[in-house]
Amino acid sequence: MAKRGGRAARRKLRTAVDARMLPGFVNRLPHCDLLDADEIARLDSESMSILEEVGVQFRDPTALRDWKRAGATVDGERVHIDRFLLRELISTIPSAFTYMARDRQKNLRLGGRHTIFVPMTGAPYLRDLDDIRRVPTLADLAMFHKLSHMLPSMHSSAHHIVEPCDHPISHRHLRITYSSMRYSDKTFMGMTTSPRNAEDVMEMCAILFGDAFLEEHPVVTGNCNGNSPLVWDETMLGAMRAFCRRNQPVLCSPFVLGGANTPASVPAAVAQLNAEALAALAYTQIVRKGAPAIYGHYLSTVSMKSGAPMAGTPEISLMNFMIGQLARHYRIPWRTSNTLGSAKILDAQAGYESASTLAAVMHAGANYIWHSAGWNEAGMHCSVAKFMVDAEQCAMAMRLAAGPDWNGFDGALAAIRDIGPGGHFLGHPHTRERFQTAFYLPELFDNNSIEQWAAEGSIETPERALRQARKLLDAYEEPKLDPAINEELLAYIARREEQIPAADALNQEF
Repeated sequence: MAKRGGRAARRKLRTAVDARMLPGFVNRLPHCDLLDADEIARLDSESMSILEEVGVQFRDPTALRDWKRAGATVDGERVHIDRFLLRELISTIPSAFTYMARDRQKNLRLGGRHTIFVPMTGAPYLRDLDDIRRVPTLADLAMFHKLSHMLPSMHSSAHHIVEPCDHPISHRHLRITYSSMRYSDKTFMGMTTSPRNAEDVMEMCAILFGDAFLEEHPVVTGNCNGNSPLVWDETMLGAMRAFCRRNQPVLCSPFVLGGANTPASVPAAVAQLNAEALAALAYTQIVRKGAPAIYGHYLSTVSMKSGAPMAGTPEISLMNFMIGQLARHYRIPWRTSNTLGSAKILDAQAGYESASTLAAVMHAGANYIWHSAGWNEAGMHCSVAKFMVDAEQCAMAMRLAAGPDWNGFDGALAAIRDIGPGGHFLGHPHTRERFQTAFYLPELFDNNSIEQWAAEGSIETPERALRQARKLLDAYEEPKLDPAINEELLAYIARREEQIPAADALNQEF
């Protein structure tokens, strides 16, 4: 190593920014299959009975007409779906597909054991680079998109990681989509805040990728939330149609607050959620047979003391394990939420809650692992410091999911013979060859002695994470859009902003 520059060269190598995206990964960890065959059959049957006997409310005239034509029983806004019709419809959902990114080297397989990590979205506040909680701007959103681009474990730039509150609400979806496209060349998410907003996203994707390309390739993800219990509304269904008609995947996501909008029972909550998700998944296939769709959900339990949503509870993990088995039973890719925290700062509570959730979703076998970086205060803010720490935890989870590395096994066995009893391996050629790759080396956790930690300023994890965020942002290089495409996107945004009155927005002061 001295011949290659000695200590200075080694330090430069250790501190260099490596922003290469880690590939979407194959999760080799064993699934935590809590349910036996009889329990899966019972949950499936009870979900089907809910669909047949209770029904699901579709508050949308177009959807009601579609369901009637498909053969369901429609009574007012209540749709009763026969289990055989349901099974026939969901059978055409692809069990796996490939996301195409602007940089084709960042395409991602999804389904089966193929898994991706996606940052959080939807925060009305942030904790910024100075760890100050405040209202976010479009520049803050761009910062998070840049960090998503630079962090190897994040496979997507998502969409509104934080709300750009300095922009009219009626225009935000345009600026959010452009920010996702401009500042990263990874796959991204598309806004589904209204059917027309979803159409705008589709038009912007057509500009970026081409109309014909969209017809054949998934490039963006929409999320459609159900209103538990057992309601799908016109806004979400209209947005769902906009994505499905263009062959773009949607997450069909009941929004579960266990004990509030579901029964206070884990199995019964899962039965209800399963019915809600299956009803929406089936509807995607009425809109367009064969369109990709993802079994989704948002899971939380509610504190019986305060009514506040909780994160990291055992029941959330149990539901993830059960839903994973059901999704595999139906052969549909599935989404869950990750590294969720209810803490107000990046503290021990945030760490424990997030680690508990991450461990569970890895063993549950989820495919689209959303909210994987930044989520705290029950989603009310995205923390830059937590964004960084969560992303490193995801990278470590990917290393875990890959299983043992057998490369160099024979050389390592030979090293045991070389060293023998009582020696050490630090200077052995096999160790020198592998010292940087054999074990994961966290950047944001300190493993030095307390004396060295104190000598270096007694820096705690949040500050270390913020310093790393600044370093990544300093090293960021924009993956430039094709100038003609960029000009067309900006022209589309300008035209739509003229057509959409800013007065449609709520209070614009912040």
